[in-house]
Amino acid sequence: MELVGKKIGFVLTGSFCTFKKTIPKIKELVEKEKAEIIPIMSYNSYNLDTKFGKAKDFILEIEKITRKEIIHTIQDAEPIGPKNITDIMVVAPCSRKYYV
Repeated sequence: MELVGKKIGFVLTGSFCTFKKTIPKIKELVEKEKAEIIPIMSYNSYNLDTKFGKAKDFILEIEKITRKEIIHTIQDAEPIGPKNITDIMVVAPCSRKYYV
């Protein structure tokens, strides 16, 4: 799939242990694929420091790579769907748990 110029909403959720592997993928999409990344973080991923790193450090790194301010409130995220702001949405990580 050709990603040049595609607007990709990249959502980081609260699985903080994956950020160090996920952020390089954002960089790859910007630099190699020439995609436009619209960074989005959940409330917890944007606000909480954990043993995996400080939220502010992740925010600065992502905003530097994407050259965009991170969407991190429900109010700022609401227009994404109705205004067709993205071509593709990535939610990372997107895990599930099976219950039996």
